Amino acid sequence: MDLRQLTTFHRVATLLSFTKAAADLNYAQSSVTAQVKSLEVALGVELFERLRGRIRLTPAGERLLPYAERILSLVDEARDKTTGWAEPTGLLTVGTSESLTSYRMPPVLEFFHHRYPRLRISLRTGSADRTCEALRQGALDMGFFMDARTEHAGLSTERLWSEPLVAVAAPGHRLAGLPGLTSGDLAAVPLLVPEAGDCYRVLLEAELAEAAAGPGPALLEFGTVESVKRGVAAGLGVSVLPEVAVADAVAAGALVVLDWRPPFEVHTQIAWRRGQQVTREMRAFIDQTVRFAAQDAQAGPPVREERPELQLVG
Repeated sequence: MDLRQLTTFHRVATLLSFTKAAADLNYAQSSVTAQVKSLEVALGVELFERLRGRIRLTPAGERLLPYAERILSLVDEARDKTTGWAEPTGLLTVGTSESLTSYRMPPVLEFFHHRYPRLRISLRTGSADRTCEALRQGALDMGFFMDARTEHAGLSTERLWSEPLVAVAAPGHRLAGLPGLTSGDLAAVPLLVPEAGDCYRVLLEAELAEAAAGPGPALLEFGTVESVKRGVAAGLGVSVLPEVAVADAVAAGALVVLDWRPPFEVHTQIAWRRGQQVTREMRAFIDQTVRFAAQDAQAGPPVREERPELQLVG
């Protein structure tokens, strides 16, 4: 065994594709195949099964994978300890959502621009499901998103806080100021929602459909959170959005918060591909995101759950 073979094996095992591993490592596919074959010969076992254009790990490959991850992690740690701490550099590609991009990220991006000018952060907006799939495929370094689930296949996840959701309406709406609203009350009025794919939209639709006496709420789909807010302010209906996304409109008097709380939670979280090491760049992103979110919170800062410190490597 050598480190090059283990690195190649790890990428193929993570992506479950020789073609994608070759592109990720900038190797010819024949080189990737040859390295894996050499490793199989050295160990005397097959590491992958080839099944009609797909591959999967054999039991021997499953046993080798955690050892490969530990060995490569130790190599990164040794390199870091030998060369010393360095300023975060390079490109960090982060999949995120529209709400977080617009309302959580600006102070974080400003901080990195001034503090770590050699680190570039590229944001790719999409739903939580699309972000998780891109992470599994190796197309993103990290994901920063909201979801009701905190465990995702093939990913390591750090839950940061529960993201408060609120129901909002125009000040003159008939539900504004009424106490003790129920899900049935919301189901009886037009509901403005962002584009399909947002986790809280799916949960909200299920909740209101169950509470509705008739066919359920009339849904008016808008493309973005900002357009939803404008539609609600114009009196077209009500909406349920992250509290951080409506704080400015509520403070300006354009929207009011209704006396209703969702019976479900969504969690803001950061995720990365399982087996990928948390680099200094990733750790800096996590820490500064939490710091600025706490400063920016309006109704009490989101509190990060206490979790063991993750290992910082290369």
